[in-house]
Amino acid sequence: MAIHHALSAEVIDVRPLGERLKDTRTQTLVKTDSLEVIRIVLPGGKLLPPHRVEGEITVQCLEGRIAFDADGTEHHLAQGQMLYLGGGATHALRGIEDASVLVTILLK
Repeated sequence: MAIHHALSAEVIDVRPLGERLKDTRTQTLVKTDSLEVIRIVLPGGKLLPPHRVEGEITVQCLEGRIAFDADGTEHHLAQGQMLYLGGGATHALRGIEDASVLVTILLK
């Protein structure tokens, strides 16, 4: 089955998942040649290991709390906070508590 990605002008619900958080998986919401938007569901204690992408990214915490390591410096994000990261920087995410985050990647 093909994964649905939003079409141009389609409304996407990115409100906090609340009680549905534990039963929801990470999902790519938008994917084009130049843009990717992903809702990452990150349980408390889970680590997304260090990696990098060529494009610039934003990470917006929708609910819960995460630790975002950017080139060896850890930043904590809570609901409503957002972080920008320049392209090519090594980064990792760790759930401090169950969380969902909206990641936007400008693809090169």
